[in-house]
Amino acid sequence: MQPQSVTPVKLICGVLYSDASLCEQARSRLESLYGRVDYKSKEVDFNVTDYYDPEMGTPIVRLFYSFRQLISPGDLARIKIDCNRIEDDLAQDGQRKVNLDPGYLDYDKFVLASAKYNGHKVYLDQGIYADVTLFYQKGRFDPSPYCFPDFKDGRYDETFLHIRAQYKGQLRKLMRNGREKSD
Repeated sequence: MQPQSVTPVKLICGVLYSDASLCEQARSRLESLYGRVDYKSKEVDFNVTDYYDPEMGTPIVRLFYSFRQLISPGDLARIKIDCNRIEDDLAQDGQRKVNLDPGYLDYDKFVLASAKYNGHKVYLDQGIYADVTLFYQKGRFDPSPYCFPDFKDGRYDETFLHIRAQYKGQLRKLMRNGREKSD
C-alpha cells in the first residue's frame, strides 16, 4: 500500500510566561513565522508546579494560541526548534521568561513537541519527540496517562473544544474548495 497524503493539522502553541510584554513579543515572532493567530485562550494561572519559578519568576500564566494557517504534522520538529530559538532570543541573563510549547490538533488528538525523551514519546527529527497529550472521544478530550497535571484537570477543555471546532470548519472549507477545483 502506498502512503496517502496527510491531512493538515491545526498549529497550537502553549505559552508560559511571567512577563506580558515578552509574551507579546513571542506572539509577534510566532505570527511572523506561522501566520495570523486566530484564537487566543483565556489566561490561566500556572500553579501546578513551582518547577519554572526560579527561572521565570512568578506569577506564571499559561495561554494558548492557535494559528489560522494549517500545517503538515511533519513540520512539528522544525517548529519546536524555531520556538526554542525564540525562547533563547527573549531570555534575560540566560533565563527563559517565556516558554513556548508548540503542538498540533487533529480530529482525534492534541500532540505536543518535546525535546525530552520518555518511553511513551515518539521520535520525530532534530532531537524532538511527539507527545500525545490529549485524546478526543465522545465529545471531549481525555488526558494521556503521561501528560502534565494541568492538562489532566480539565482547565483547558473549553479551549481545546473551541479550537477543534475551528479546525473542523477549516477542513470542511478546504475539502469543499478542493472538490470545486477538481470539478
